[in-house]
Amino acid sequence: QEQLVESGGGLVQPGGSLRLSCAASKNIFTRNVVGWYRQPPGKQRELVASVTIGSNTTYADSVKGRFTISRDNAKNTVYLQMNSLKPEDTAVYYCNGLGRLCLSFPSCWGQGTQVTVSS
Repeated sequence: QEQLVESGGGLVQPGGSLRLSCAASKNIFTRNVVGWYRQPPGKQRELVASVTIGSNTTYADSVKGRFTISRDNAKNTVYLQMNSLKPEDTAVYYCNGLGRLCLSFPSCWGQGTQVTVSS
């Protein structure tokens, strides 16, 4: 069974840091570019960073220079190091494989991890 388990979220002050982790089933992790998405309150989910099997990375302009995505292929885990956090980074963060055909279905996603940036 394919699974995604995100962790590491929390409440942090502006300017602070958090490190998110996502443990993925091997099927998801080894066959896909893996990414971190986020869904702010009342808004659609958006892709913020992605990493290939060879560790090539891409970032949304809004997080470039502040967030770093990485993956551990031996552990089927992807990380998101978030620095210089801003209130607008507040969202539920999810990971997933970008090439999966089921992304439009809620059952394709994990539970996510809440990140709240507030003083």
